[in-house]
Amino acid sequence: MINDKVRQLLAEMKALEDELATTLHEQQSKMFFEIKGKRIEFASEAQAAHRKLKRGLLRWLGYRPLNLITGPIIYAMIVPLLLVDLCLSFYQASCFPIYGIAKVRRGDYIVMDRQQLGYLNIIEKFHCSYCAYGAGVIAYSTEIVARTEQYFCPIKHARKMLGTHARYAGFIEYGDAEDYQARLEEYRVALGKE
Repeated sequence: MINDKVRQLLAEMKALEDELATTLHEQQSKMFFEIKGKRIEFASEAQAAHRKLKRGLLRWLGYRPLNLITGPIIYAMIVPLLLVDLCLSFYQASCFPIYGIAKVRRGDYIVMDRQQLGYLNIIEKFHCSYCAYGAGVIAYSTEIVARTEQYFCPIKHARKMLGTHARYAGFIEYGDAEDYQARLEEYRVALGKE
């Protein structure tokens, strides 16, 4: 069973992560840009500096010719990414209401804003959009699967696992069978309150 000290530490970690994210966002916004709806507006000095730093398309193409060779392999991954996005969106839309699990907001994970950076050329903007989509789909998928795991089996593994999701730290210890069914129900109820 997770003891009170572990719960307290997890709560403190979460509070500190939230405070850090808020502070970094406030600092970033004050220094470089303002977010106005879906648009991001840079100060005129920053815009001018960005234009000076922009690498022209021909110069960029000559800089890394190997990227042109591997490009088709990289961009072919869009097919499985789109399929994962579609399938998991359908899964959560159809199953989460039945389980009473709050849905994951796709827009919180798939953020497409790098194309607004003035120092990127058109190919760099395309690369950044592709990577933002890919990383976002994986993060979105991770949260959907994490909520599913919390609903069905919120138990840690016996072996150390790298790359665990944020919910994993609060799961039941491996082999801790005391009041398992009651605790499982608590985990399930918590998912509906998010």
